[in-house]
Formats: sequence, C-alpha cells, structure tokens
Amino acid sequence: MARAEKERVKLLLFSSISLPLLCLLLCVAIVAGRSNVRYLPGFAGPLPFELETGYIGADEKNDVQLFYYFIKSERDPTKDPLVIWLTGGPGCSALSGLLYEIGPLKFKKIEYNGTLPTLELNPHSWTKVSNIIFLDAPVGTGFSYSKSTQGWLSGDIKSATQIYTFLRKWLIEHPEFLSNPFYVCGDSYSGISIPVITLQISDGNNAGVQPVINLKGYAIGNPVTDRRFEYENSRVPFAHGMGLISDELYELAKKSCGGEYNNVDPNNTECHKALQGFYECTWAVYIVNIMEPNCYLTITKPKEIAGQRRLLDDNSTQFMLSPPPNYPFDCRDYNYSYSYYWANDDEVRKALNIRKGTIEEWIRCNYGLPYTQDVPSSLKYHQSLSERGYRSLIYSGDRDLNIPFVGTEAWIKSLNYSIVEDWRPWFVDRQVAGYTRTYANNMTFATVKGGGHTAPEFKPKECFAMFERWASHNPM
Repeated sequence: MARAEKERVKLLLFSSISLPLLCLLLCVAIVAGRSNVRYLPGFAGPLPFELETGYIGADEKNDVQLFYYFIKSERDPTKDPLVIWLTGGPGCSALSGLLYEIGPLKFKKIEYNGTLPTLELNPHSWTKVSNIIFLDAPVGTGFSYSKSTQGWLSGDIKSATQIYTFLRKWLIEHPEFLSNPFYVCGDSYSGISIPVITLQISDGNNAGVQPVINLKGYAIGNPVTDRRFEYENSRVPFAHGMGLISDELYELAKKSCGGEYNNVDPNNTECHKALQGFYECTWAVYIVNIMEPNCYLTITKPKEIAGQRRLLDDNSTQFMLSPPPNYPFDCRDYNYSYSYYWANDDEVRKALNIRKGTIEEWIRCNYGLPYTQDVPSSLKYHQSLSERGYRSLIYSGDRDLNIPFVGTEAWIKSLNYSIVEDWRPWFVDRQVAGYTRTYANNMTFATVKGGGHTAPEFKPKECFAMFERWASHNPM
C-alpha cells in the first residue's frame, strides 16, 4: 500500500473515533517505539524476512507498555492471515513461541561456550503463510513493563482488555492489514485468555468500535480450559491409556473416587490411596512429553526432591527458570538456556530496541507476576464464539501429561455439537501425523502424534502443515 493510501486510511479511521481516544492514539503514534530490524546478533547476515519490534501503551494512561515482535508473511503479506500469538504461563514470553515453536528463527544446538548463542532459520515457520504479531502479555511478561506500580497488577479479564486495546492501536498504525483475515492463536494457559480476547474483539466489532477487526477465529494448542476436565481428571485416565499406571490401580481410582480426582473428600481414604499410587507411578515422568527424559532428575539429588506430587506438577516449569539450570547437552531442556543468554545480551537488546532500565532481567516464563486468574473456565466463551460462527482449531500434542488430550476431548464433547467428519488420521509425507474430527460449530480438533505440551516445538513440520491447511480452509 502506498504511503498516501496509508495516510488516507488512517484519516478515515480517526474520523470515526471519539475525541479523547483520538488524542490518546495520536500521542501513542508520536511516542511509540517502533523499529525495523534488519540484523540480529547471533544470525549471520541480514534477516531474510521483515521484522518490526516496538511498544504500545495498552491502558488509559499508557502506563502499561506491551512489547511485540511483528514478522511479515514470507508469501503474500497483503492477503495472508494476520495472527497474534500469545504464549502461555501466564507470564511466558512471546520470544519463546518465536524461537522455539512457530517463528522463522531457532537456536542452533551447540555447546554453550560463553559467547552469544547462534541463530538459524526454521524451515517450518508459520510466517511462511501468515503475518504474526508475537506479543509479550500480560504486563511483566518478557520485555513488557509498567511505568506505575498499579499498572503491574493484572488478571485474565484485565489482560484481555489490554490486548484488545493493543490490537486496535496496532492496526491503526498498520492500516494495510485491516482487510487481512485475523486469528488469535497460542497455547497452554492461553486457552483461558484467547477465547476471552476473541469475544471482546467480536463484541467491539458488533458495537461499531473502530477499527473493525476482520476476525475469523482462533487456534489454541493443549489449552487450559476448565478444571473440571483437566489436571488429575484427565491425567489419571491418560496415564492409564499410556501404560503409566496399572489396570488394577485405575479401576481402584475410578471406583473409590467416582471418576472425580480434582476435589477429593479428605475423608475418602481409598481415593487418596489410589491417587497416591498414581503419583508414585508418574512423579518422575517428564510431564510435558512423557516420551522424553526428565532432565530435572539428572541435576537434582534425590534428597532434594521435596514430594512426589509437587514434582509432577512442577517439573514442566523447571526449564523456565532464570538463570537456567545446568542441564546435560543431550537434554531438550539444554536448549532453553540459549534464550536466557541471548535476550539478556546488551547488543541483542539494542538491536531489538528494548528501552533501557525497563526490564533488568529477561525471564522466559515469569511466574511471579501479580496476576489474578479470574476466569475459572473459558467454556462459555467458546460457546458464544461458536454461536457467532467463528472458526476454531483446537489441537493437542498427544504425549502431554500436563494438559492431556483426553481432557480437551471431554470439554469439547460437553458442548454437544454434532460431528461433521468423524475421527480419522491426518497425514504429512504419507505418514500419520495425528487424528482429527470436525464439528458443526466450525470447530476442528486435531491431535499431533508424538507432540508434547507445546506441540510445534516437538513436531514442527506436522504442526506447520496442520496450521497451513486449516488457515487455508483446506481439509486437515
């Protein structure tokens, strides 16, 4: 789009906005820290794709400054979908999704020798077919920050509202993408926030809030959705199906607990005994992918392991800590240390245009946020979005014990939508890549065979094919 045309579109947008909001957006446009990044430390030569980074004020006073990485589609930026990617947590940086899941760059796995980690191209980047905004949200995640003490306080609803504000301001600054099909995407805890954000966008569109976002749907992987169907209520049957617990133990658990493992009566000793057996069998399993080694055990002395159940719940987060633990080179967890060394390098921060003095130490997942989880279930949001005809892709790495696919199947079933296409395998390179089912509410469910909690990280080729087919309205 020519510069003159961009300015014309901006004027049209501004003409439909209230005066107070117009003043606010004009101020943002003046002070917004945007930069086009051509070179990144650790990558040889100029970037073969267009990268923009920047901040946008996401609250009334512009105290909350959300940081983003925007990468244009490598195919056709003018027509390809526009995606916003939200990593889970809450508190996990968008850089994690960019460098470990769906972005065009990844770290080259070599022994860390104290120098800057090396970046290389990811051949299965979703940016080959879509424009993606990788957003550090909620505030306190990655490089996002607040200018005021009060601004650091956040929660499911408040963060969703700020992300919606971010999107509106971002699109006013990038009007050439207003006509692109728009999708909200992410994984893990984003299963709570994404339906909330998507419904806010839909409500805003229906109310005539400008700019109108060309919302088409959303996609979430291994999503946290509703505690009734997740955690132990899905982990116990999943563990049985995967051969982690015996038939006898599973039958005892079902009989004594009545199929409810999350909120057990303290006086139900038989149920607690059965659950203790479950923890004894699964506490050492790598919870985000049961097929891979639990490297936390290799660096922890047995006497330092404080309780089997706690380790089962927590070992998925050990690789998120900052500074990173000293994992063996052959462990997947070793890879996560690269992001810590890279994002905390002064030259990298300069290249990304990070504001000095805002974030002292970048942490891959900041679990210390003052964050209120005030949406206990996102089911009603899924229902509302389905009633309005929006498309959705729900996918699950089928080796994830953290948010097992059986729990996701259970909450989808609870929506009582009729099946359009029943359970069948889907293929990549003539091999079964997973299984899928489609529903009358425009929802597609897919498993990713061998995938873990962050499925694109474990199965990048398969997940790219899955997303490309879905976004293109082609059969899985």
